Amino acid sequence: MAQRVIFLADMESFFASVEVADRPELSGRPVVVAGDPTRRHGIILAATKEAKRCGVKTAMPLFEAERLCPELIIVRPHMARYIDVSLAISKILYRYSDQVEPYSIDEQFMDMTHTLHLFGAPEEVARHIQRAIYEETGVRARIGVAPNKLLAKMACEARAKKLPEGIFVSDSQNFKQWMHPLPVEELFGVGSRMKRHLNGLGIRTIGQLAHFPVERLRQRFGLVGERLWRHANGIDPSPVTSLQEELQKGIGHGVTLPYDYRDRRAIEVVLLELTDEVCRRARRHGVKGRTVFLGVRGADFSRESGFNRQMKLSEATHLTSEVYGAVRALFSCYWRGEAVRQLSVALGELEKGEGAQLTLFYDRLRASTLAHTVDTLKARFGPTSVLRAVSLLPGALSFERARKIGGHEA
Repeated sequence: MAQRVIFLADMESFFASVEVADRPELSGRPVVVAGDPTRRHGIILAATKEAKRCGVKTAMPLFEAERLCPELIIVRPHMARYIDVSLAISKILYRYSDQVEPYSIDEQFMDMTHTLHLFGAPEEVARHIQRAIYEETGVRARIGVAPNKLLAKMACEARAKKLPEGIFVSDSQNFKQWMHPLPVEELFGVGSRMKRHLNGLGIRTIGQLAHFPVERLRQRFGLVGERLWRHANGIDPSPVTSLQEELQKGIGHGVTLPYDYRDRRAIEVVLLELTDEVCRRARRHGVKGRTVFLGVRGADFSRESGFNRQMKLSEATHLTSEVYGAVRALFSCYWRGEAVRQLSVALGELEKGEGAQLTLFYDRLRASTLAHTVDTLKARFGPTSVLRAVSLLPGALSFERARKIGGHEA
């Protein structure tokens, strides 16, 4: 079996690069894209290299960035524009492979295993892709090439981003030379908490993790320990999955709250709004789900707080009332009254079909017809044209979210 050839294309300072491409007068100047400084979103989302030379970093508070760089040019985000450019980049990548997986708005995987021979050697193809993206969008891509997604991601992060040409090609053998000496926290999936645990075992580099007995890691961390050991050894069989294939796994929606929510009723209102959105998307794609997922993250990010739980339904559905019943049951069972910062709802085990099992005490066909009617009205007149009365209560986010994309003004 031929060795796989996976590309990861990562756009350099994506939001800032799009702004500079759209406004050439900003070229060569310290530009940052930042959220609303009057609320929690007043952080740096992207910065040009000129701003980074002053010490400005992504996720830095805006006031600190201004202190480091008094000449800083602050641009508010234009999420709709970034999405358009990201989709344009996807179309460019599809010229080279029919297996393209958006990993985030500015990162996309490509499986070139069966099409590489049509275009040339990996480094040559990467240069062609870089040139096409820059000429058509004004954004520079850094590209990591490797036999699997994990190594392609690491090749991009650890090497391509640090090279002038922005391209690095690895294979199943030489990855040990450049990856194993790296600090263990640079391995994808190792956060600050896991770093402390691994350091406590004497593991400080990726190479040391790769040579650590996997049985001990499995005993200490369960399947997570074995997965990290596999990653350290360059093992990752996960496929490049297209958007349509990814859709079949689940549909979810989440939100970072504008302030810490402590009131149960306000939290449940937001959960209902999220459930509405998830079910609306499921109906739009003609699918139903059998498993409901609820994620709640506490307000203290310095420690593990909140929970992630799921519930199996008796039959697949895309109706808000049925999904929200499970969401509310999960929340009632596992919430302990702590302040909440983030919420997410998802519907999994999706299946196609519009049929509905009739019940004696609940008219599901009527409920489905009503839901599709509301969907039609929202599609035609806007997301806030028809709302539940609870979305008028304090803490509701429907009106605010309708003005935004990805948490920012469109």
